[in-house]
Amino acid sequence: MRGVNRVMLIGNLGKDPDVQYLEGNIAVAKFPLATTETYKDRTGKLISQTEWHTVVLWRGLADLAQKYLHKGSLIYVEGRLRTRSWEDKEGIKKFATEIVGDNLIMLDKRAESHGGYPQQSGSSHEATDGFAGPDIPPLGDEPSEGLPF
Repeated sequence: MRGVNRVMLIGNLGKDPDVQYLEGNIAVAKFPLATTETYKDRTGKLISQTEWHTVVLWRGLADLAQKYLHKGSLIYVEGRLRTRSWEDKEGIKKFATEIVGDNLIMLDKRAESHGGYPQQSGSSHEATDGFAGPDIPPLGDEPSEGLPF
C-alpha cells in the first residue's frame, strides 16, 4: 500500500519570504506561516491557538512569493511534509520539519496586496509548480461572459 504525504494550510505569513538562489539560478523561498484555530473552553471563553509552520517554495513559486507575498499575506498552500536533519557547530543533531509547497493560492483581496497579482487567464490567483494536477480555477473566479477581462 502506498502512503499519502499531503498538507493543506490556510494562514498568514509571519514575515516576508526569504528568497535565495542556488547554483543554476534556482530560486528557493522560505517563510513562516501561522495557522490559528479558535474554540470555546468549558466556561465559554474563546481560546485561540496558533501553530507556526515553515513553508519552502521552489523555482516559479519562489519567484511568485518574492514578488507578491509579504508579512501578513493570507494564503492557501498545499504540499508535503519533509523532515531534514543536520549537525550544528557543536556536533548536536538538529531536525526541521517543513512544508514543501507545490500549490499556492493568494487569498488577499487585490486592493490589499502590494502591486496586485500577476495577470493570468481569467482572474485566478492560483499558482503551482507544475506537479499539482489539472488547472482548475477556484469557484467564483470564472470570468463573466461579455466582460473584456
